[in-house]
Amino acid sequence: MDLIFCGTPQFAVPTLRVLAERGHTIQLVVTQPDRPSGRGMELGIPPVKQLALQLGVPMMQPEKIKSNAEFRARLEELRPEAIIVVGYGRILPHWMIDLPPLGNLNLHASLLPKYRGAAPIQWAIANGETVTGVTTMRIDAGLDTGDILLQRELPIFPDDTAVTLGPKLAEVGAELMAQTLDGLREGKITPEKQDEAQASLAPILKKEDGLIDFHCSATDTWNRMRGFQPWPGVYTAFRGKKLSITAARPIEPLNSTFAEAEIAIDHGRLLVGFGKSTVLELLEVQPEGKKRMSARDFINGHHPQSGEKLGR
Repeated sequence: MDLIFCGTPQFAVPTLRVLAERGHTIQLVVTQPDRPSGRGMELGIPPVKQLALQLGVPMMQPEKIKSNAEFRARLEELRPEAIIVVGYGRILPHWMIDLPPLGNLNLHASLLPKYRGAAPIQWAIANGETVTGVTTMRIDAGLDTGDILLQRELPIFPDDTAVTLGPKLAEVGAELMAQTLDGLREGKITPEKQDEAQASLAPILKKEDGLIDFHCSATDTWNRMRGFQPWPGVYTAFRGKKLSITAARPIEPLNSTFAEAEIAIDHGRLLVGFGKSTVLELLEVQPEGKKRMSARDFINGHHPQSGEKLGR
């Protein structure tokens, strides 16, 4: 098919690669502008742009698209059969939604209608889901509300984080998008309306989402630590300074229970009490202004005492 591809992050790269390998004509790649990043604030090239340059396909990086006459004229001139959208990061205008005969086809990293929004991978893990997946859908004017085309499930393992799960979903999703195009071309896909009663949201992450609530259980906090990677992570305070928890695991409560946020040093292990009489063993932490360190190094260097409390 003649396609236009809109995408920006690493998650979108496998889909662009697979569609190009399957013989589709990528008429144009649309991605976000290069933006300053890192401590040196050097211009960072979006991952999709890097692949587009390797493939030698035409590319545009418009700052705005809603009322961009040049951009609209270019797309109308190309007359694509479908526009593929994967993590582009822009709300599509109505004229763009209505342009291609097969529509704007989106790859979303959840089993819609669950986890509509910008951070479905992070929130699925943070909420303790054991199964997630990818969905191809036809974009409409709502937020991830369009008709479902195809879906594939994928398990979330206990050692998965948003960093490890994202690439797996991206690869499965790339194949699913290719299958979606084949199915639409052959008339074998029947779009399905989403069940609004089952919908949930996965809003863009904020720094405050990583602040630990010691009323929650140890497992809830562990799930958020896994989900909120690489940012914002989970953090609290120790002796008035920020303390990030970068590795941990829930454990069976000790014989003698201790209060929420209370520290216990047990044979060189760093344990913390949480809600519902649960306990989290901290394996790795990062004190404010320092590098990550093992719990043992933290105990030896900062000398936390049993009975002290975090969050202060």
